Amino acid sequence: MDKPLYEQDFFRWTEEQARALRAAASQRLNAPLDWENLAEEIESLGRSDRRQLASRVQTVIEHLMKLQLSPAEAPRRGWEATIVRERQIIRALLDESPSLRGTVAELVAKAVPAARDVVETELAQHREAGRKLVSLTYTEEQVLGAWLPG
Repeated sequence: MDKPLYEQDFFRWTEEQARALRAAASQRLNAPLDWENLAEEIESLGRSDRRQLASRVQTVIEHLMKLQLSPAEAPRRGWEATIVRERQIIRALLDESPSLRGTVAELVAKAVPAARDVVETELAQHREAGRKLVSLTYTEEQVLGAWLPG
């Protein structure tokens, strides 16, 4: 027996439910429901998952940059552990909402410049400024896969 869409792809379910509510509202069904705000709230649930995915992608990228550029030895294990943990959470998010998978490349592209700013500030605070952050870029596979800078 197939699982309902709600269990297969939460993000897509929120989009479809919001559209269905708006369609029902346009037909002016005589039900005591706040159709538009219900649709907004359901959409916001899906946007929340997307924001969480974006945040976790950026965290992975920041830590990949630190591993790649910082000569510091002490924090490396923590950075690696954070990457592994964030990747696990990302996989869980994508399992719950497979349609978000199609947004990952865009989220990676948007996260790289923001991550550069954060890492540049952090490295400068530890007198590691001047590292070549501008040249760093990452693919979706590097962010989501098992890759770590050597």
